[in-house]
Amino acid sequence: MERLKNKKVLIVGIGKTGFALINFFNKLECEIKVTDIKPIFELNKAVKRLKKIRPAPEMTFGEHRVEDFLDSDVIVYGASVSPSLPQLEEARNHGKKVYSQFELAATLCDKPIVAVCGSYGRTTVAHMIGYTLKLDGLNAFVCGTGDNPFINLWVQGLEKTTDYVVVEISVLELQQFKNLKPKLVVFTPIGEQYPSSRFKNFSDFIETKISIVRELREDSYLVLNYDKLINNALFKNLNCQTYWYSRKSFINMGVNTQVQGTHFHDKRIHSNIHCHSEFIVSKMRIIGENNRENLLASITACKALKVSDKSIQTCIEKFPGIPHRLEFVMEKNGVCFYNDSKTESMQSLVLSLSAFKSPVILIAGGKETDQHYDQFFDAIKANVRVLVLVGESKEKMNRLLGDSTQTFLVGSFEESILIAYQKSRTGDIILLSPGNKSTDIFRDYEERGNYFKKLVYQL
Repeated sequence: MERLKNKKVLIVGIGKTGFALINFFNKLECEIKVTDIKPIFELNKAVKRLKKIRPAPEMTFGEHRVEDFLDSDVIVYGASVSPSLPQLEEARNHGKKVYSQFELAATLCDKPIVAVCGSYGRTTVAHMIGYTLKLDGLNAFVCGTGDNPFINLWVQGLEKTTDYVVVEISVLELQQFKNLKPKLVVFTPIGEQYPSSRFKNFSDFIETKISIVRELREDSYLVLNYDKLINNALFKNLNCQTYWYSRKSFINMGVNTQVQGTHFHDKRIHSNIHCHSEFIVSKMRIIGENNRENLLASITACKALKVSDKSIQTCIEKFPGIPHRLEFVMEKNGVCFYNDSKTESMQSLVLSLSAFKSPVILIAGGKETDQHYDQFFDAIKANVRVLVLVGESKEKMNRLLGDSTQTFLVGSFEESILIAYQKSRTGDIILLSPGNKSTDIFRDYEERGNYFKKLVYQL
């Protein structure tokens, strides 16, 4: 890091990672500028935070001025910024050091990296792997997710004590930096949607998505979904050791002696990586079919890294889930509470309801929008025993969904938890899954979810 000390630094894009980069370069006593293409009135909260930093960085908003780029020694840009931005190209042509935020952190990192790629479930898989490594006595730094950018490894001073870095990597970050050499790569399911502003076509998107596997060596591991990718020619003839995970039984498919990996057979998870292991899943804390697949992926990765079976089984039973995404909060008097505050559409709400085997007590509502609730009447009727509505949208939701089940309208968020608990009985699930945005009462879904957990703990 010495080569970065006392430099003139330009940070392009002021998101959560932008603030982490400011903290990083402030520790190196650099002269910092920030620039963002968004106009200042769209960045009021960010600007207020920037003004509180000491020393306060110089700021340019609404445009990217070439002179800011050429006047800097080091330029670091966020994932949302295209690597072909003309001002970045101009800086490269003038010999400036230009990094993506992911590239900068990856270049500094000398610890083994577990890279979690794909389109769905990346955050859950990354946190499951990190959680299990920690149970096994290893210091794992989980980053690239939520509020924890990769660069925070150095901001928090953990670079020397960390054993593994588990990083969630998006396709935009892979587009910016393709020379990462991880110890292990996990691919979760790959979706068909891609940002057309950054990729020419779907083939370009896929090519970028899987570019990371070409950097794997003989002592590296690749974890793939057998059900979706076993016949994909893109993953053939690689130099690394490949392990597979499947919801189906390798034994029933007749491939148990041909495939190394993890699969579900006879109500247990089996793995034949390094040695045979069996894991009981009946006490799995997190719920939902997608999370079962996420669990298979993380177990496969942990087995490849020779994590103990005891730690893996403990993860199955204790891992609470990702905050605000079907997160298990606590059990009180036989009633289980789940925080799904991130669910801000009715489509996502119905998907969350499908994770439970029996009807739940649902707390829903939030900011009133133009959503059409009536098409979800049957889903609410089938999956909700008691519906508690709160927020701006409660009246509209009640008109279109209220007759589907026993429904209560409440005047405050605090009252919604109280009435839900009063109507519960042993064995019930109380689920906060709003189906609407939080900004009628709260700053964002995280504040709503954290307040829900606080109120539940106080019951």
